[in-house]
Amino acid sequence: MSDWLSYKSFVYIIGFTAQVLFSARLLLQWIQSERVKEVLTPELFWQLSLIASFLLFLYGWLRDDFAIMLGQSLTYFIYIRNMQLQGSWKRLHKFIRIFLILFPFLIVIYSFNNNQFDVQRLFKNKDISTALLIWGSIGQVVFTLRFVYQWIYSERRKISSLPLGFWLLSLTGSIMILSYAVMRKDPVLFIGQAFGFVVYSRNIVISIKATKNA
Repeated sequence: MSDWLSYKSFVYIIGFTAQVLFSARLLLQWIQSERVKEVLTPELFWQLSLIASFLLFLYGWLRDDFAIMLGQSLTYFIYIRNMQLQGSWKRLHKFIRIFLILFPFLIVIYSFNNNQFDVQRLFKNKDISTALLIWGSIGQVVFTLRFVYQWIYSERRKISSLPLGFWLLSLTGSIMILSYAVMRKDPVLFIGQAFGFVVYSRNIVISIKATKNA
């Protein structure tokens, strides 16, 4: 029993660390944007995003939560691309870059070859009904589409930025994930999204005001 509690605590520590980093990136971006009254995209935003995504993907895997893993796997490489656009990716050591790129693939390969039937654990988790899994996955996809939109927008402009559409998709996806977190009884997801909800709403207001004043 004590071993199980220790393992559970370890998993939650990973998850909360990821959410603290996600919240830190939003707080940083929010404060800098409030100062100049327009939405900014600091380099540290993407660096913290990548580290947090790495940890949250690991958390989702340890929790047998496919929805979390799906969301992080879809945005992981977009974070890397934004770091490339801002020039911070090349400043990382070569071996760190290689490891970060290979990490998701290594987890997938291990999951299919560790004789523990990870795929069945992910899709037949007794703690997550099929309907809840579908709802959580849809929420993660909507939440992730914000970065696909942001990626396309930034590639066209050849500069990393966070347009209004990014924040609208963030808010919509956040509401869906919040409801999933409540039904899943996941404090890590709930706390992270609750903070994000406030920041997304405020950035929408800043973006609209900046557009009107342009």
